[in-house]
Amino acid sequence: MTATSIAPPLLASDAEAIVAARELADAITPGVIDRDRTGAVPVTELAELDASGLLAITVPRAHGGTDVSMVTLAEVIRTIAAIDPAIAQVPQGHFLIVDVLAVWGTDHQRQQLFGEALTGGRFGNALSERGGRHAQDLTTRLRDGRRLDGRKYYCTGALSARWIAVSALDDEDRLVLAFVPRDADGVALDQDWNTMGQRATVSGGASFVDVAVDPELVIPYHEAFAVPQQLGARAQLVHAAIQVGIAGGALRDAGEFVRTRGRPFFEAARAGWAATAAEDVYTIGRYGRLATRVRAAETLLADAAATQQEIGRRPADAAAAARGSIAVAQAKAFASEVAVEVASDLFALTGASAADERYDLSRHWRNARTHASHDPADWKYHHVGNFLLNGALPPNHGQL
Repeated sequence: MTATSIAPPLLASDAEAIVAARELADAITPGVIDRDRTGAVPVTELAELDASGLLAITVPRAHGGTDVSMVTLAEVIRTIAAIDPAIAQVPQGHFLIVDVLAVWGTDHQRQQLFGEALTGGRFGNALSERGGRHAQDLTTRLRDGRRLDGRKYYCTGALSARWIAVSALDDEDRLVLAFVPRDADGVALDQDWNTMGQRATVSGGASFVDVAVDPELVIPYHEAFAVPQQLGARAQLVHAAIQVGIAGGALRDAGEFVRTRGRPFFEAARAGWAATAAEDVYTIGRYGRLATRVRAAETLLADAAATQQEIGRRPADAAAAARGSIAVAQAKAFASEVAVEVASDLFALTGASAADERYDLSRHWRNARTHASHDPADWKYHHVGNFLLNGALPPNHGQL
């Protein structure tokens, strides 16, 4: 399910990556409300993403990529998410897979799969499952290193990806990551994604029935979590950037509505205190408080990204890995709270007329709440507090 393929440009610098993100954000702005309402696969918009050159921005320079800083990656995602966080979430798994290949891939895997990214090939993920005791209780199996069977869910972007990275247990119950073409025999992708928010991610199910796997495209993923790593933290940084983008987008739309459509409360108007909604003293105060919290979330995101850049894909030791994970946990937990708060208080700023469905302003709250539900902020704050109070290292399983 793809649109016409367009060869992507090679983005030569961090600055070019940010320009490309802004151009993509501008391109996808007109249809954001329709995408939210229909929940259909955004074929055209994802084709524009694939053709933007952004898929290669974290590929190492030695393999032809831009290898931008984590600060730039966070800004790229934040920029897109401020317009449509669903489109911004689609490449989250792609960037995780690039990190996995950069650290744990073989030369053959990097040459082949990074080459795909350079030509606009996006990696979809099939990592999560339903029905187990917890999210990491997997039943998908890779038999004899060559045949894949299982059922996955939350497969964000897989419907239009070129390759799908599938987590599975091998014959010795070890975690592996197998790469299969999206259109391989035995791969079936569903459009059973029916949620209140983040609808255009189309993060539905996928089944794999006796799918042939090239043994040379299997990564011993369990080894990544036997040593200090930052895969989870770097992936969570992208999620944090999505939440910060949602918060900024909600604040932007609230301000625009207040300035152009809102009316002052009648008591303020009668008393001559406010001729417009933007002059209402309580509106001004609430907007200022929300703007300050959004700015704080942006600052935490930038700080966490700078910390990740300093630590790199291969942390020197467990202490460095912990420092990177904690920085991202703080940014993600706070951003999730701020995004939900701003998206809700938007209506306190704008008044009853903003609830008219033609404006679709409720999408900001629905997107923020849906996205924040992926993992509980309480656990992030727990790990932050336990680290700062007791020196307890956060878990190394890749989710923090």
